Amino acid sequence: MNNPIASNDAASDALVLFGVTGDLAAKKIFPALYAMCKRGTLNVPVIGVASSPWTIEQLRARARESVERDGPVDDPAALERVLSLLRYVSGNYNDSATFDAVKQALGNTRHPAFYLAIPPALFPTVIRGIGAAGLAANARVIVEKPFGRDLASARELNRIALEVFPEDAIFRIDHFLGKEAIMNILYFRFANSFLEPIWNRNHVDSVQITLAEDFGVQGRGTFYESAGCLRDVVQNHLFQIVALLAMEPPARRGFGAVHRNKTDIFEAMRPLGPDDIVRGQYAGYRDEADVARDSDVETYCALRLHIDSWRWDGVPWYLRSGKLLPTTACEVVVRLKPPPQNLFADSAEREYANYLRFRLSPHSAIALAARVKRAGKDFLGDQKELFVVEDEAGEQSPYERLLTDAMTGDGALFTREDAVEAAWAVVEPILGEHPPVIAYQPGSWGPPAANHFIAPDGGWSNPD
Repeated sequence: MNNPIASNDAASDALVLFGVTGDLAAKKIFPALYAMCKRGTLNVPVIGVASSPWTIEQLRARARESVERDGPVDDPAALERVLSLLRYVSGNYNDSATFDAVKQALGNTRHPAFYLAIPPALFPTVIRGIGAAGLAANARVIVEKPFGRDLASARELNRIALEVFPEDAIFRIDHFLGKEAIMNILYFRFANSFLEPIWNRNHVDSVQITLAEDFGVQGRGTFYESAGCLRDVVQNHLFQIVALLAMEPPARRGFGAVHRNKTDIFEAMRPLGPDDIVRGQYAGYRDEADVARDSDVETYCALRLHIDSWRWDGVPWYLRSGKLLPTTACEVVVRLKPPPQNLFADSAEREYANYLRFRLSPHSAIALAARVKRAGKDFLGDQKELFVVEDEAGEQSPYERLLTDAMTGDGALFTREDAVEAAWAVVEPILGEHPPVIAYQPGSWGPPAANHFIAPDGGWSNPD
């Protein structure tokens, strides 16, 4: 699957970055541009657009500060190349003159890529502004998540985007898909033959996915009040992991088939009901800036998901994510069913069944847990983990990988219109009708009700 569905169109010959003065650009995009320059994959103008009345010198100072804050600058020449590529357009996104100025800054470029690192409420305005200025021909648009906040808004945003750009020119970013560990799930599943015979309802007892963060909203109260954990990470990040784990083998090489099979999983997910979710809120969240004193927004979410397909019928999928948990980590545990007979007394417990563990962050690993006999006469053993793979040095950051792919027209790691809408359809029933939040203590693993929720299937496996 080397570069399987890269577009035949020319690579982008300019990058227009809307929201260049924002936090996302400072935290993720400028370091990604620096990394691209180090690898020699960025040599086109980067035109920043924002409403701030900055000078080009101020923008370059911001970019330098961003790269230096991200880590040691081990290639000063690459940093200087990034700074030399920067241009700046200041203007209001509602003013057509802003887009005229962007057009002038683009000059003779013919295949620009437009990156919308802006609040989602501005996506329609900017997309329409690009179209009205005649800038969309032979161009690409890169849209940050969240893509909509429910099914209706996702459909409307897709409609607006498709009025201006063809589907193959729309790159919906979910940075989780650019992580090396996430890509390795797909590779590990289909590059090895030993998994397929057991990767089904006959051998898998349950699957659980945990995305834990040991920090709170960090001054993003306004955003979190409008999103919450379900919209922020579960409907997108965790659903993408489910799709990669659950999808059928592609019928042919090429990520077009992968996209279709992932969408099939979203469409097979049973719509969620109030009994399928536990919502939590860490104590002290309502004291955060810009948070309502009576807020019912969840900072923790646990879901029980079912996939109504031949392969996964009857297998529960448990998803959870939350803030101010004991650690920051993302992990998948696939629990296998125990042997049909308990030949040894110490293997009779449910939790002693084998499992496969994917550690996705902060470090990558794949481990298989199996019981191994202790030395001695008695048939007693211990569960041991056999590690398959760990992190490799020099891997690309998600934003570097995704930005490089988008500018070359490779849509493999981006989500498509049908998948976005199918995923929203699963959570739509509980966006408005759900149980109230339950308070939990910072540093805990969430509200106790979430433990009762999964107890029939052996309880949560907490990342170390």
